[in-house]
Amino acid sequence: MTVPDRLITEEKRGSGPTLKPRDAATLILVDRAGASPRVLMGRRRADLAFMPGKYVFPGGRVDPTDAKAPACDRLPEALEDRLMVRMRGRPTRRRARALAMTAVRETFEETGLLVGVPGDASAAGLPEIWADYLGQGIIPSLSPLRLVARAITPPGRPRRFDTRFFTAPTDAIGRRLPLDSAPDGELQDICWLTFDAARDLDLPRITHVVLDGIEADLATGVNYDRHPAVPFYHMRHGRFVRDMV
Repeated sequence: MTVPDRLITEEKRGSGPTLKPRDAATLILVDRAGASPRVLMGRRRADLAFMPGKYVFPGGRVDPTDAKAPACDRLPEALEDRLMVRMRGRPTRRRARALAMTAVRETFEETGLLVGVPGDASAAGLPEIWADYLGQGIIPSLSPLRLVARAITPPGRPRRFDTRFFTAPTDAIGRRLPLDSAPDGELQDICWLTFDAARDLDLPRITHVVLDGIEADLATGVNYDRHPAVPFYHMRHGRFVRDMV
């Protein structure tokens, strides 16, 4: 498969030790109400070790409790199957569900937006962030999520993640807290951007590539509801490759 030139020419192996990638997930919320689609992004704080100052979609690594947190529905079975394709370690539906829950949780932590529906659920045995989420009167919803890409951070970086990129429409948002009141403060300058405006910002190369892919899919009418194979960007023998998973 063709790899975008920016990954081939610019994304190299780092000089640090080779860390094991950690499962992670990102959620790309797409607003199609206006003349041009918009996506939600924020700038990572300058003091962070990983991608400081870069504009990104909300997301982060999987927490063990993400698999235990309640949801009002479940992932479509076809999406679970898709997430387990070439999953490192032992592929399970529990791990697939945890990835989706991570995307929902991290979006709340970093932007104050809750993907879900009104309702009450117990937070017993869950960490504070899930208690905070459920305390908003919203139960996470997984059925609106769709997988659009996967990428593994190159070796030698201070952090390495095996990231699944999900997308969801804005009508999946059950509650919106003010964008400047997000619980963890990891993202700054959180805003809705057209694809052209987003490309003018300081983006990680992989974020730029995924953004281009989503815009192309929207233009050609790719049906994510069928859970098609998606691009998988990772390094093999020192070079970036693009597989489909």
